Amino acid sequence: MILVYIETSNDGVSEVSLETVTFARELSAAGGGVPIDAVMAGPASEGVAKELAAYGVRTVHHADSDDFDRFSGAATTAAVVAAREAGRSVVVMAGGTNRGNEVMARTATPLGVAMAANVVSFQGLSPFVVTRQVVGGLALEEMRLSQRPAVFTVAGHAVEPVPAPEQGAGTVQPLSVELSPADLAVRVVSVERTTDDDSGSLKSARVVVGAGRGAGGPDGFTGVLELAELLGGSLGVSRVVTSLGWRPHHEQVGQTGSRIAPEVYIPCGISGAIQHWAGCASSKVILSINTDPEAPMMTKATYAVVGDMHEVVPAINEEIRRRRA
Repeated sequence: MILVYIETSNDGVSEVSLETVTFARELSAAGGGVPIDAVMAGPASEGVAKELAAYGVRTVHHADSDDFDRFSGAATTAAVVAAREAGRSVVVMAGGTNRGNEVMARTATPLGVAMAANVVSFQGLSPFVVTRQVVGGLALEEMRLSQRPAVFTVAGHAVEPVPAPEQGAGTVQPLSVELSPADLAVRVVSVERTTDDDSGSLKSARVVVGAGRGAGGPDGFTGVLELAELLGGSLGVSRVVTSLGWRPHHEQVGQTGSRIAPEVYIPCGISGAIQHWAGCASSKVILSINTDPEAPMMTKATYAVVGDMHEVVPAINEEIRRRRA
């Protein structure tokens, strides 16, 4: 049996968890149709089980006592281990989020097995070899998971989340978990969001217009903001922009910001350091605008325009408005 740790929000199952279940179905098919179960901890909306059933999940193991009202890495791991022991899962996996990586690392430790982070594909089952992202997504590494259970996380946007051809049962199974005081010593006690936090729309945007140091200052974003509006997209910025206080952190794209996978990404005045590339490498098409033709982003882009963003972007905006008129 394959067990998938599920992350949820008020909107239901997170996108990365749905991607992970889709990846699990590919693994199940290679193994001859191994059942897929899910485990989640804490409050969840009524539609979660139905949503997971649409993706082929057989049973949803749900730990829902008061101890799970707020996230705790140790407590959540205890729930995953309990569900794994109940089903004797040969594979335990999660999405490659901060929480997913923490829980899988904690799961692998008492089991005495290796844990692979940010897996993007697998090659065969015997031996079970996975390919994973390393160095912030700049390189790929093959890793053999010879012990059971195989424990790993799936990199965000490694697969497209697709409902299963045949719906699973989606049966909810209450999960009883014995926790010690130590399991709850470190936990989330409160969550606060700023009123302008729009990171969710950035992650799901089909078009993202990026801006980096080339913007020149806090007043240098007029053109890229207009371009994002004209294209119905979102603005994303590099780490240096948020570090200098030019734009808010929720707009940051990169290893310490949001990871995006738009149809089109237009980075303007962004050199393309490895930390930024880790957040945008899954973009389908990249159109880079930079004065330096040798900048890493320019050499990796699908299309590149050598020029000053403050000249090129307004020209693009004007042409878009002209054609629409």
